[in-house]
Amino acid sequence: MRLDEITISRAIVESFKDKFVDCMKSDVAIAGGGPTGLIASYYLAKAKVKVVLFERKLSIGGGIWGGGMMFNEIVVQEDGKRILDELGIKTKKYKAGYYLADSIEVASTLTSRAVRAGAHIFNLISVEDVMIKDDVVQGLVLNWTAVEMAKLHVDPLTVEAKFIVDATGHPAEIAQTIERKVGCKLNTETGRIIGERPMWADVGERVILENTREFFPHAYVAGMAANNVFGGPRMGPIFGGMFLSGEKVAKILMGRLRKPR
Repeated sequence: MRLDEITISRAIVESFKDKFVDCMKSDVAIAGGGPTGLIASYYLAKAKVKVVLFERKLSIGGGIWGGGMMFNEIVVQEDGKRILDELGIKTKKYKAGYYLADSIEVASTLTSRAVRAGAHIFNLISVEDVMIKDDVVQGLVLNWTAVEMAKLHVDPLTVEAKFIVDATGHPAEIAQTIERKVGCKLNTETGRIIGERPMWADVGERVILENTREFFPHAYVAGMAANNVFGGPRMGPIFGGMFLSGEKVAKILMGRLRKPR
């Protein structure tokens, strides 16, 4: 069989168009394809929730690829190991309470398991705004990352979701956008983003679960973005809290989607 370049091109364009249009309405839209966003996507998709994730970069996995200072190993504690065990990711014990995992295996397996569970993942797409109606978040506003990087004047497109999750990591970009546009209305002590505290792994790993919650109507925050919004410390290359935060936000949203809104 002779290959035809136009057939190849048409196949890609038509397939992507169908996939993107199908995802313009979803149950949950997640901004950020790091470990927390991927874990949340995996559990939601596994529960047959229609979930779509948008990642700005070419690669999915966020900061997990680089481990600690480009040493591609990560550390998880006992609770986090439970999730890696479920996903079939190898770990090895370093000492009591500390387990090591290869960051490349973790990032690639999280991505594969989320997609195979049914999550829809789009890379190279940035979330530049949110859609809010009657003080409730109802979707995300998207543009190509290349447009953002080149600072081109190109209008975005919008996708609708019943709930959104800010899993953008340290910057908490979605929360920053909502705060800037609606003022002191966030569900924090101050009504605004409190800000990420300095490194303290033990406290940061514990409070990240407390901080994984709704910060604005129908908008949730998870992972390091949660510690930024609600004022917890960073924790460095230990990732158990990231995984558990993704699991928690997925469970919360599953519960909310089962109830009449």
